[in-house]
Amino acid sequence: MINIFAVFLGGGLGAVARYLTGVCCVNYLKTNLPLATFIVNIVGCFLIGFFYILLAEKIQLPQPLKLVLTVGFCGGLTTFSTFSIEAFEMIQHSHFLTAIMYISLSLVIGIIAVGIGGICAKLL
Repeated sequence: MINIFAVFLGGGLGAVARYLTGVCCVNYLKTNLPLATFIVNIVGCFLIGFFYILLAEKIQLPQPLKLVLTVGFCGGLTTFSTFSIEAFEMIQHSHFLTAIMYISLSLVIGIIAVGIGGICAKLL
């Protein structure tokens, strides 16, 4: 039961962080691009890579705390469904080049961010 609560807590915190990122992007960057989704997904990729190495090789934490950070926070922060609907809408409105760039950059930079996160954790 504590593991479920840990995921619930981390997921809520991650979702709030995602929402606030969206609010900041709308209020300060004023762009039509899905920048908030891109930012949270890349940050989430970095964090999951960081936590993966940190928790596997560097420090021992209780399972509930691991779940708060990984499944909970990173899962609540990142959003594949929003990424997918944004890409779908770009394609639906014939913004093919923008959609291809968004999809490609999200995947490539996301994977790179996981690796950089892992490297940063190893440097600790």
